[in-house]
Amino acid sequence: RPGEEAAPAVPRLSRQVRCFSTSVLRPFIKPVRPPVQIYGLKGRYATALYSAASKQNKLEQVAEEPLRVGQILKEPEMAASIMNPYVKCHIEVKSLNDMTAKERLEKYLAVTTVPPLDEATLAELKTVLKSFLSKGQVLKLEVKIEPSIMCGMIVRTGEKYVFKNRDSEAEQSNADF
Repeated sequence: RPGEEAAPAVPRLSRQVRCFSTSVLRPFIKPVRPPVQIYGLKGRYATALYSAASKQNKLEQVAEEPLRVGQILKEPEMAASIMNPYVKCHIEVKSLNDMTAKERLEKYLAVTTVPPLDEATLAELKTVLKSFLSKGQVLKLEVKIEPSIMCGMIVRTGEKYVFKNRDSEAEQSNADF
């Protein structure tokens, strides 16, 4: 019967293909051995990281990353938020972005309005907000549209915010007199 004879040939063919494919790749794949053998689960991860980094010629960059993380964890607030299992991931990422932005002298501001801002108003707003920045700081502006606020504008930086609308401006100008 033809079906019975083909059954043993299929595994033999797959073994030959597998042997051929690995024998073709073997001369091109050079195993990378780390200079120090580390055992256990930590060793497996360290060896895999070392192997991948050395194959891509990025050993220095990979070696610097844990040092950067160590620097970040030296700040008590950051260490507490990262090590706390109850803090959500997006909060940790935001905190990390805030820290790196501070290092790069970037100031993130979120502006929330009801109608979308036209280009002229946005340019004027950027000019006004840049006047509040320290020397060397760079403004990073995020504009949001929120229909739930009736009118006006909310400018938020971190936990601080300012709400302005026509009524509050009128009240403020009356209070000045």
